[in-house]
Amino acid sequence: MTGPGPAASPPPVTAILLSLLGGYFLGSVPFGLIAGKIHGIDIREHGSRNIGATNVWRVFGWKLGLPVFFLDAAKGVGAVLLGRLAASHHGGALDWCMVVAGMACILGHSFPVWRRFKGGKGVATSLGAIIGMLPVVSAIIFGIWAVLFALTRYVSLASIIAAAAFPVIAFLFHATPPVLGFAILSATLVIVLHRGNIQRLRAGTESRFGRKKEVTS
Repeated sequence: MTGPGPAASPPPVTAILLSLLGGYFLGSVPFGLIAGKIHGIDIREHGSRNIGATNVWRVFGWKLGLPVFFLDAAKGVGAVLLGRLAASHHGGALDWCMVVAGMACILGHSFPVWRRFKGGKGVATSLGAIIGMLPVVSAIIFGIWAVLFALTRYVSLASIIAAAAFPVIAFLFHATPPVLGFAILSATLVIVLHRGNIQRLRAGTESRFGRKKEVTS
């Protein structure tokens, strides 16, 4: 939710627990890994070995990468909706429940308990959570990402800069303190998870996005 005003009070224990646990387990569903397994490939053994949508796209092409991207983003949207339901059924502050569910979902995607805490980098899932909380801001963030990607063909660079811009844009759109806190934390996590990409960008060895790599089962 947006709009100026005093910070909302934290939600009751039941609402926050439902948001936390539900968001985390929803986020931990590894759609990229599942998609690869369906096609007889362990995505962790190909490309960048990441289970996120970008690596799925690199390895299999857009026909599989695009659905995985949308599914990963849908996890973020679904988590925010879950937070809304928890707030409406168990009382408490709506913003806090959405933020807890959204952040838990990103953590579940990036550090899934089922996969020894080795997951994706959280870009699509973060975008989904932003869509659920701040639809207009999400459109601006995606626009920044799309322009940078079109100019550079670096998914990582576009993701890092778009993540860094999120807290600033959320502030300019008068996000409430809990949502602004979410913007700072989620942006920081995405950037930290791209630290290897940052090193390769500085060294000039980062791969530009191009044709998919052929794989065999």
